[in-house]
Amino acid sequence: MVKKVKRLYRASEKDSMIGGVCAGIADYFNVDPTLIRLFWVLMTIFGFGIGFFGYLIMWIIMPRK
Repeated sequence: MVKKVKRLYRASEKDSMIGGVCAGIADYFNVDPTLIRLFWVLMTIFGFGIGFFGYLIMWIIMPRK
């Protein structure tokens, strides 16, 4: 029996808004990308910019699908 490995990728250009990070995370966890984007904005506002820097780091590290 072959087990399918789930991988985290940035979304393709047609599914992404900026870098595809939030859409890729939403695809990985099978949730609506709008929820992930909203969480990311709130984390940026109330987390003293942590969300912004986290997004940049993930944009660099995560491979494009």
